[in-house]
Amino acid sequence: MVLAVTNTKKIKTMLNALKKNWTVYLIEAWGLGLFMIAAVGFVILIEHPSLPIRAAVPSDFVRRMLIGIVMGLTAIGIIYSGWGKRSGAHINPAVTLAQYQLNRINGQDAVWYMVFQFVGSIVGIAFMQILLPTYIADPSVNYVVTTPIATDNGIFVAFFCEITMSFMMLTTVLHVSNHKTWANYTGYFVGFTAALFITFAAPFSGMSINPARTVGSAFWANVWSGMWLYFAAPISGMQIAAWVYRKQYRVRNGECETLKMHLSGSQHACSVYEVLWHSRMENTVMR
Repeated sequence: MVLAVTNTKKIKTMLNALKKNWTVYLIEAWGLGLFMIAAVGFVILIEHPSLPIRAAVPSDFVRRMLIGIVMGLTAIGIIYSGWGKRSGAHINPAVTLAQYQLNRINGQDAVWYMVFQFVGSIVGIAFMQILLPTYIADPSVNYVVTTPIATDNGIFVAFFCEITMSFMMLTTVLHVSNHKTWANYTGYFVGFTAALFITFAAPFSGMSINPARTVGSAFWANVWSGMWLYFAAPISGMQIAAWVYRKQYRVRNGECETLKMHLSGSQHACSVYEVLWHSRMENTVMR
């Protein structure tokens, strides 16, 4: 009976959060959906053999660099858009879980953020499947799936790449967003870092660092190779980065309440960003 009452309260809390913030959650779906649409579109444009760029640019490295640049710019555009500023433009469950660990978002909002992120990724690929079914299914594009490099130890190489990139990405976000001079440029650092990762790491892991992004492609391509690592590595990498930075921040400042993690540099109109604890609780909660 007690369990049933508790579950009912939890469901009610979740539904109340959805009713209150559904427009913000929808922005997360829009953000990742748009990112996936851009990924498919640019990969088709640059990699598809029937289009001129593939023949004009024979170097795989240079083509990856071009894709990295345009996807980095896409990320920057989403982060600094009016809608992106309103939700905080997590567009990644691993980022949302790191925000939750840092007590910058409550549990209900975090769950709905992640649900909508997965939905947005799947819908984004579905849109391109309807729009360009032949192109997206071509082996040169293959729904922009992320898979480990095809070697004997490929899955371990991919795991190492994904966890390292995830750690580096969130560490960059935390350091820059808490810097007095550079905070407002956090999103540009994110875009630049993503461009570098795509250019250099894509051959080894596909460069995901985002479980929802990987699931969106895998869902339609029905390619689930190494799926566990695309959950475990990004989430672990960002959780470790958040834990390490929080420790460092607390040593420098004596508290964590003022710690920031906003991809566009400030809170803007993002009502779901909250400080859920106070400095007096740090000795028991934040160690």
